[in-house]
This record gives sequence, structure tokens and C-alpha cells, in this order.
Amino acid sequence: QVQLVESGGGLVQAGGSLRLSCAGSGRTFPTYAMGWFRQAPGKERDFVAAITWSGGTTYYADSVKGRFTISRDNAKNTMYLQMNSLKPEDTAIYYCAARKPPSDPRSASGYDYWGQGTQVTVSS
Repeated sequence: QVQLVESGGGLVQAGGSLRLSCAGSGRTFPTYAMGWFRQAPGKERDFVAAITWSGGTTYYADSVKGRFTISRDNAKNTMYLQMNSLKPEDTAIYYCAARKPPSDPRSASGYDYWGQGTQVTVSS
């Protein structure tokens, strides 16, 4: 089992940057593929980015490609989401999640463990 805790959210102006962190517990963290999802008020939880257990392959939603970067440090049991050129439409609660392949990295239903979420608010 993996427990996940997000941090790094906050309020930022449009065009600014934030880096989210997702700290995982347990020795099995490095064996899990990971992902970031977000949910705005009144909307469904959407895929943002995902990364394989080794960090060798990454996936991005079209809406964040070129602005966000996902990475992980298995020695620290931590995954990151660097968010640049933020837009008001990026405002949401951001969740990290862990899964075992071969589930679809872009589908929330394929993830087994979730964090509690961290709020990101981008003002215009």
C-alpha cells in the first residue's frame, strides 16, 4: 500500500509558476507509475500528466504540454509537477495518484491510490 501527500499549491498570478510535490510512503513507491490529475469546481477529474516508475516515459494532457513538467526522485519517494506560464483555467485541486501498469496512464480509474489534493489558484 502507498500513502500519498501533496504539497506546494497556492495562489499565483497568471504567467507565474508553482512546483507541486507528492511524497509517497513505503518501500514500494519506486515500483508504482504515478500521475497528476486536477478537478475544478463542478467539473470532472481530468488527467494532467503521468510518469512511469523509472521516469523514462512521460505523458501530458494537450492543455498543459509545453508548460508543465512531471518528474520523480525515487530515492526521495517524491514526484513533482513543475507548472510554468500558469493560466486562470489551471485553477483546480491537484491530486497525485499511483498505479500498477499496464493500466491506462491517462485514466483516473486505472489508479489505485490517491492523495488528498492541493489547491492551485491562478488569478488573472
